[in-house]
Amino acid sequence: MDISPQPSFDHNKYQSFPAITMQQRQWPNRHIEKAPRWCSEDLRDGNQALINPLSVEQKIDFFKLLVKIGFKEIVVGFPSASQTDFDFVRLLIEHALIPEDVIISVLTPARETFIERSFKALKGAKQAIVHLYNSTSKTQREKVFNSDKKAIIELAVKGAKTMQRCCNTQTETMWTFEYTPESFSATEPEYALEICNAVAEVWQPTVEKPIVFNLPSTVENTTPNVYADRIEWFSKHIQNRDNIILSVHTHNDRGTAVAAAELALLAGAQRVEGTLLGNGERTGNADLLIMAMNLYSQGIDPELDFSEMDTVVETVSQLNQIPLSPRHPYAGDLVYTAFSGSHQDAIKKCLSCYQAGDIWDVAYLPIDPADIGRSYQQVVRINSQSGKAGVAYIIEQELALQLPRWLQSEFSQIVQSLAEHKDREISTTELVALFKKNYLEREQKFQLLNFKIDSEQKDVISARIGTANGEITLMGSGEGALTAFIDALQRYLGRKIEITHYAEHAMTKGTNAKAVCYIQLDDNGTLQTGVACHNDIVSASLNAVLTSLSI
Repeated sequence: MDISPQPSFDHNKYQSFPAITMQQRQWPNRHIEKAPRWCSEDLRDGNQALINPLSVEQKIDFFKLLVKIGFKEIVVGFPSASQTDFDFVRLLIEHALIPEDVIISVLTPARETFIERSFKALKGAKQAIVHLYNSTSKTQREKVFNSDKKAIIELAVKGAKTMQRCCNTQTETMWTFEYTPESFSATEPEYALEICNAVAEVWQPTVEKPIVFNLPSTVENTTPNVYADRIEWFSKHIQNRDNIILSVHTHNDRGTAVAAAELALLAGAQRVEGTLLGNGERTGNADLLIMAMNLYSQGIDPELDFSEMDTVVETVSQLNQIPLSPRHPYAGDLVYTAFSGSHQDAIKKCLSCYQAGDIWDVAYLPIDPADIGRSYQQVVRINSQSGKAGVAYIIEQELALQLPRWLQSEFSQIVQSLAEHKDREISTTELVALFKKNYLEREQKFQLLNFKIDSEQKDVISARIGTANGEITLMGSGEGALTAFIDALQRYLGRKIEITHYAEHAMTKGTNAKAVCYIQLDDNGTLQTGVACHNDIVSASLNAVLTSLSI
């Protein structure tokens, strides 16, 4: 008998989250103009979400990476609840691993013993943030803690007083206090304001020594605009606003943590807590890499350095033991890659227009991949869906050959046939080998050994050609060396040969520049293509003709 629970996909058990009535909200008309204060939660919230939490040694590696990227505020753990975290905080302080411009932070519940142990872990630190929290939502108050509003405020105030007392006994440290009404996103706005004002009354912040109020979407239960309304409402109504740093910590339950954090900045937030690549309980936190790169793509200095993106991704993924999606914004393996033929064509054309120093304006690429250490070879990749532009782009990058459009079309059909046969992507190595096989390294029926051109009324060519049956000498005349050569071949082969397409270009610069010639012949009704490279353009064109006749 099957006793497993049966799914009941019933939307009627849920209700929409109430919005705030705001007549004159300001955030929709604002623009983000500078980076917020970033606070990394990778070593606390991120670590807490891992199946295998980080060891002290791994935490050190992660901490060094965060410092290298440019984080100035780093939450280093929950030392009151974890011996590993406690030992890590002590190691950072005792071995002087914290740069002068970096401030570490620890999280503590609003319980006296936990607060005291947090201060003990931080003893000797030059500067530190102690982050106090307790849950405030109606659900948590009534169903988890069985407490009323007054008792929850008293708990927060008592915690704030304990922090003040501990601070006064460790005056060698420059302290910053932070308070979070956890489950803010589900807390009545007026009550969240009341409890924060009560905590501020204890801490007495000033402009010179502000406190941080962190307003999390502990559970993302509404659209980002409603969260922004709550942040703006709080910002407008909190007492002594100039003495407050307003922070947000968005979770990704609805998949919009980054959007919520960005709208919160428009609504008055000044600080953002989150993690690299969005790791965190349950569905993750705001991805600070995405947020920073979003600013970067708008011409705003994110004050975080992701120029070595692949190193960041590799390190974070390895430490967290969580693979990264190839479609992850900015960081994924495929996010600067185009398989679609129309996309490839647009990218190729835009890149050909771009010059160093120009404002970046390339179709389908919001940023220059080179800025984060990616190469242009990674932008265009080839499969059965790819078009001629993508194929031509890779051949140009790899072989310095600028294929004319007719040859792009011809070769792309060869590539598509191979991709369909193999039923997979065609690598750059395979693509280059395929082009060489079909054009540059084709077995020759005729070899141009040498030639001489005499010019009087017409150009007369005398060409010595190697064949399978020995050497022959061809004679022909015409307007130009190429026309004379075609005349000589027609006389020898006894059939009509006509040039239908011709293109050439230099492959290198300087007096010894190498040239390439592309020719398509109509050989008695059959179209055939030849490609040849040589230091002399006339030699390249004659060889291209002979190569086309080798088909």
